[in-house]
Parts: sequence; structure tokens; C-alpha cells
Amino acid sequence: MNIRFAASILAVSTLAVAACQKKPPEELPPPPQQTTSATPAPMQGPAAGALGTQSHFTNAVGAANTVVYFDTDRYNIDTSSSAKLQNQARYFSQYSNLTFTIEGHTDERGTRDYNLALGERRANAAKNYLVSLGIPATRIRTVSYGKERPVELGSNPTAWAQNRRAASVVIN
Repeated sequence: MNIRFAASILAVSTLAVAACQKKPPEELPPPPQQTTSATPAPMQGPAAGALGTQSHFTNAVGAANTVVYFDTDRYNIDTSSSAKLQNQARYFSQYSNLTFTIEGHTDERGTRDYNLALGERRANAAKNYLVSLGIPATRIRTVSYGKERPVELGSNPTAWAQNRRAASVVIN
């Protein structure tokens, strides 16, 4: 009896597997047609990049105006930084639905904890300046990366100067 039962289960299983097999299509689809499309020229001016993207922000205010730089162990907004932040404030006033993050960075010197705290003070200094220009604080998030995300690798004054910064990044 066990042999018959096992044989019938084997037969049913074989039929079930055979029923699941795919059959080839009756007619094959046509091969894909090759099309040649010219690569569109990149957009120029403030309209480049979709609204709400980092590229739109960068094109509108200028790449140099998206980042403010600081002296060693400082987080004060100087004249050059205030001009950059005023450009940013004009953009964020015009596009009042956008939220953004200000990233605080430091150079490689100093301890991790010290640099995280200094990066936070730099990000908050830029945020507070933008708030003083009328940008609601609720639209601005801050984060400190300390020395963890350098833009310039190197252990020299030029690299250190490029890494001591607060960068504005559009979120939505």
C-alpha cells in the first residue's frame, strides 16, 4: 500500500510540475528598433535644474555662494560670508516652500568631539544669520560632520581652509 501511495504522489507531482512549464510564445515580438537621439544641450542660467533641487539652488545663487568659509577655530560670520548668506536668503525667500540643511564642517586638526561641536556652531551661525534675514528657522535643519567629510584631502593650509565651511543643501 505504501508503494502505491508513494507512486501516486510521484505521478501527481510530476503532472503538477509539467503543468507549470512555460510554453514558448506563438509569435515572437519584433526586435527593438534602433533610434538615434541627439543629446540635448545642458540648460544655462537659473532655470537649469528642477525647482527644489540642489542644482537649481546652485545655478540661481552661484556655486561660490552655497558655502561660507571660516577661519581656524572660528564660527563668526564675516563680511564675505554675510554677502553669500544674503544671496541665499533672497533665493529661499523667493522659494518659500523649500527646506534645506546647513552642514557644518571643520578641517582635520583637533579631536573628533571638538570638531563636531565646532561644525555645529558654524552651521548654527549660518542658520541664525539667515533667520535674522527673515528665513523661518523651521525651514532650516543643521548638521555637523566635523572633520568626517572633507572636500579637499590634504594636510596643508589650503586644504584646511577649504574644509572649514558651512554648506547649504536643498532638501526638497
